[in-house]
Amino acid sequence: MRRIAVFPNRDALIVMGVLGVLALFAVTAITMSSRAVAGPAVAGPAVAGPASGVMPAPTSPQAERVHSAPASSDGGLMLRSSSTKGVATSVPAVRLGTDIVADVAGQTARVTVTQAFRNTSEDWMEATYLYPLPENGAVDTLQMVVGDRIFSGKIKPKEEAKQIYEEAKANGQKAGLVEQHRPNMFKNSIANVGPGETVLIQIKFQAPIQQIKGDYSLRMPLVVGPRYIAGTANTDGSLDGSLARAALLAGADDTLAPTADPNMVAKAGSGLNPVSITVNLDPGFTAEAISSPYHAVKVAGQGERRTITLKDGAVPANRDFELRWSAGDEAPQLGLFKQTHGTLDYVMATITPPSAEPTDAVVPPREMIFVIDNSGSMAGDSMPAARRSLLYALETLRPQDRFNIIRFDHTMDELFVGAVPATDENIAIGKSFTHSLEADGGTEMLPALQAALDECRTNDVVEAAECAAESAASGRSLRQIIFLTDGSLSNERDMMHEIAQNRGRSRVFMVGIGSAPNNHLMRRMAEAGRGTFTNVGYGDEAEPQMQRLLDRLSKPVATNLTASVSGGNIDFAPRDLPDLYAGEPLVLLGRTKHLTGTLTVSGRIGGKAWSQQIDLTEASKGDVVARLWARRRIAEVEAERYSGETTYERADASIEELGMDFHLVTSRTSLIAVDETPSRPDGARLIREELPLLLPAGWDFNHLFGAQLSGAARDLPARDAQERRRLQLPNTFTGYQLTLAIGLTLLLSGLAGAMWWRRERLANQLDAPSLQLAAR
Repeated sequence: MRRIAVFPNRDALIVMGVLGVLALFAVTAITMSSRAVAGPAVAGPAVAGPASGVMPAPTSPQAERVHSAPASSDGGLMLRSSSTKGVATSVPAVRLGTDIVADVAGQTARVTVTQAFRNTSEDWMEATYLYPLPENGAVDTLQMVVGDRIFSGKIKPKEEAKQIYEEAKANGQKAGLVEQHRPNMFKNSIANVGPGETVLIQIKFQAPIQQIKGDYSLRMPLVVGPRYIAGTANTDGSLDGSLARAALLAGADDTLAPTADPNMVAKAGSGLNPVSITVNLDPGFTAEAISSPYHAVKVAGQGERRTITLKDGAVPANRDFELRWSAGDEAPQLGLFKQTHGTLDYVMATITPPSAEPTDAVVPPREMIFVIDNSGSMAGDSMPAARRSLLYALETLRPQDRFNIIRFDHTMDELFVGAVPATDENIAIGKSFTHSLEADGGTEMLPALQAALDECRTNDVVEAAECAAESAASGRSLRQIIFLTDGSLSNERDMMHEIAQNRGRSRVFMVGIGSAPNNHLMRRMAEAGRGTFTNVGYGDEAEPQMQRLLDRLSKPVATNLTASVSGGNIDFAPRDLPDLYAGEPLVLLGRTKHLTGTLTVSGRIGGKAWSQQIDLTEASKGDVVARLWARRRIAEVEAERYSGETTYERADASIEELGMDFHLVTSRTSLIAVDETPSRPDGARLIREELPLLLPAGWDFNHLFGAQLSGAARDLPARDAQERRRLQLPNTFTGYQLTLAIGLTLLLSGLAGAMWWRRERLANQLDAPSLQLAAR
């Protein structure tokens, strides 16, 4: 008798098998995704192909020597499109050595930087060198030393100083020019250095000492990290243009300089950009716990006056120098200094409000948005430090808090669609997302900043409207944005403008990552965002520095601060006083016709009123107050430019006036020194050389420049905004187990059915002869 199999037919079995395979494929694709994304990413720029690095042969007395490989873009950091600024592979003819002496007196430092330019070639040379200084420093003095002759620099409007320099260079005269390209980035140009000659360029500036509670620090940046030239934002939030076009943006190309190839550095030995440092420390009390986290130092002397030098002598200028000390129980709560400049009096008051510990009341919930940079410049030591910092911060979240994570390179992803509750499940997703981050690509920070400031980001129109209404109401939870980045980009102005226009109730806190972060960007973004900034140099500093920052943010803030003078009238800088976090001092700089009266600073700390009165006639004499006031006023003018409170033309005019009045190098004024006696013979050609910068310690050279040197440069695929709109739904993320189980069940059922069907078919084929015989 013929056996009949009670089982689905062949078509059903095939469908079941296909469904099982598709389910497994979908789950695999989800779980193996390296980045969780919620919401649209903002388009980054299409990247141009490599530019030609070929320079024409010198045909005139003034030629240019190029020691750099052609610049191009690769999968690492997209840095340059200028053909003359890439990787320096040949030892420069002009060798540079730098000596820094900082005299710390009280709460300010007077710093002398001497750069020695030595021409080792047989040609006449012009050398340029791009170098950093503290972003709040005020450069006021230039001296050029040629043999036993000293030439003092004069402050001139920027274009006039440049013209004087170019004329002196063409006439064969030695000339030195100091220009500011960013508040923390300067360039020295030295013309007509003869064969075998050494020319010294000495600049002087003053800078305030940083203070948090009883801890003090002096940070000296020593190298400019390579900067990514960002595109410009369109009205739809996308980015336009390639690096070839972006390099033509005003003010962008001046942030670039050749980067020394490590092989060339090894060949040059210790003679390439060495720096020696001496700090004469006299803080007004006996300093304790004197240390330098990034350099080995020696401390000499006793009591209030100490001398700190580098333990190993001169070192490569490849990381920032920072000196730290503590006041112990001697920390002064008030510093008051005055100076007369022209017909006006200037005053500097440093006031530390009393600490206020949190009360027994419930600490209000916080909304914390973490923005982490995973661009190519973070490759090496910086990315692990950033990951560790973020992981530590995630551990501190409480159940009543909300959070989100945004990562950016030349693209941008958000972990969630808006902030989500800090549940164990969501924090675990955040940790997994953080662990997956790798450094690659360019540094387009603006889209990430825009997304972070957009607190009502959601896919639901109704929810967005409700969010906006709730945000406008009082009593909303505190919203804090924490950026973790090295800031290696050129479009700082775009960042300031975005914060000034759209900060709302958000406060922006900057965490500078790596050995040479862009502290100008950090400080200005934090000031514009009513926050503060912290440096994290290396991986072992990540947790302690983040702990210090988060501890300060969890304590009451001094808010609604005002300053007034009875019996006098003072023009203060800053005019709008910032909020102060635990341990931060208020530094007030002011000017008046005659310093007199009582200064009253008042505000609220932990919900309670607080005020302090100071007799201004008790101020001690100081010799740096006037220029620090001018530098602070210049920063305010720049901020007004970003926020649209003034025009670019009016801002430039104000900055130029301040620079000329106080003899300061600014974006509109430069220092120029000229030897009136020509030295270069007629007909002798002049070769221009841009001195290379060392790559900041901890950066991955091969990741950034490998393709440029190997000739394997390639274009990154241009992906538009629609192509990068990827979606993951974290709220259903943990449901993948059910999908996996269903898929496995369907697949196994399909396989079992297929085997059963095949077995039945074979059995029927074997029974066929018997059936035929029975029929006969």
